[in-house]
This record gives sequence, structure tokens and C-alpha cells, in this order.
Amino acid sequence: MSEQTHLNKLSLIIPVFNEEVFLKENISSFTSLQNIEIIFVDGGSGDSTRQILENHGLKVILSPVASRSYQMNLGARLATGNILLFLHGDSLLPNNYFEDINFILSQNRVIAGAFNLKINHDSLSLYLISVLVKLRSHLFSLPYGDQGFFLKKETFETVGGFPEIAIMEDFAFIKKLQKMGKIKIAHSSVTTSARRWQKLGIFKTTMINQIMILGYYLKINPDKLAQFYRDWKKS
Repeated sequence: MSEQTHLNKLSLIIPVFNEEVFLKENISSFTSLQNIEIIFVDGGSGDSTRQILENHGLKVILSPVASRSYQMNLGARLATGNILLFLHGDSLLPNNYFEDINFILSQNRVIAGAFNLKINHDSLSLYLISVLVKLRSHLFSLPYGDQGFFLKKETFETVGGFPEIAIMEDFAFIKKLQKMGKIKIAHSSVTTSARRWQKLGIFKTTMINQIMILGYYLKINPDKLAQFYRDWKKS
């Protein structure tokens, strides 16, 4: 099934903040999407992000708070679809995204899903990162936010949406969903920008991510974790 039915309307929610470089290169990937509601939620970009989106006829909501969790929850409240798909602002969907979503959410006891991760760079080390992400996701049903979460809107509302915390909102969200049912990973992949690995290096990026997870389990205040994350990125 290539088109949505009235029973399965999909709303794509994309939080953005200063994404003009990515959008200039990839705007056609969004304008070419058919039969889908697309909601960009801007966290107060200081560049031409909003102008680019509006010039191409795409819906942009201005969030009063520059926080990815708040932006995604705001987009979800305004969405009219009965299926919600959350995508990071520097990522692109696979061609058969709706078929994968429809198939996964129709399975027994499955309440949510995500895609595999492809990093947009011809590097063996980044390819190995994507392989490790695939193994983690499939073995532990533990995708991260950059893999594109999707679920029914009623499930999203039941779980209370994304925790509005400074960092690790995607991890906390998935942990809540795991208590409600199965989380499946699609065969296809979201393609994400390699910029964070290129900027900080693979080792440093991976180390920061693992420290954030450890901090989450140790119940360190998310605001302190977020500050640590920002400071380490600058160092």
C-alpha cells in the first residue's frame, strides 16, 4: 500500500533549530512527500530555517521553548493524524517509510517502532557505528531518537508524550513504551547527517552518549547532564 487510507493518516513531526544548511541541501526530500501531514516545529532559529520552509509551502510552528521534547510534544498536540512519526531535523526518511510503519504497527502487541540508522558518510568507522546501532536496536528493542520513532497517537497520549526534560527525552520515552508492549525496528533506514561525529570525532561522540545514558540510570538531574553535554561539546 503506497498511499495512506483515511484509517491511517500519518503526521510527521520534525523539531528544528538552525537547520538552514541541511534544509538547503535536502528541502526537496520533504516537499516531495505525498499524502502526509508534515509539521516542522522551530525552536527559535536565528538563521533562515523558517524562511526556507515557508518559502517551500511547508508548515512551520514556532515553539515558545527551544527544547526538542517540548517541540515534539507541541507538534503532536497539533497533529491531525492517528499515527505520529518523529524525525530529527537533520534526518531523511526511507522511500518505503509508510509501508514499514503500517506493517509494524499492525503486528500483535506492537505499540511503537523505529528505523535502522544510516549515517550519511562514506566512512568505515561510521558504517560500523550504524551496524552497532542496528544490533542494539534489534536485540534490546532500544532505538534512539535519531532513528525516527513512530506510534499511534492514542498510544503517545496514553504514555504522556515525551518527558519535558533537558536531555535524554528519547531514551526516557522508549523506556516508558517498553513497559506497555513491543517495539519493533523496520528493515529500512533513516539517513542522518554525519555532522556530530565529524565535529567531535567518533570516540568522543560515543563516549558522551554513553556518559549520558549512565547519568540517566544514576538519576542525575537532566539539567546538569545537559550542561555537561554542552560543555563537553565545546571543549
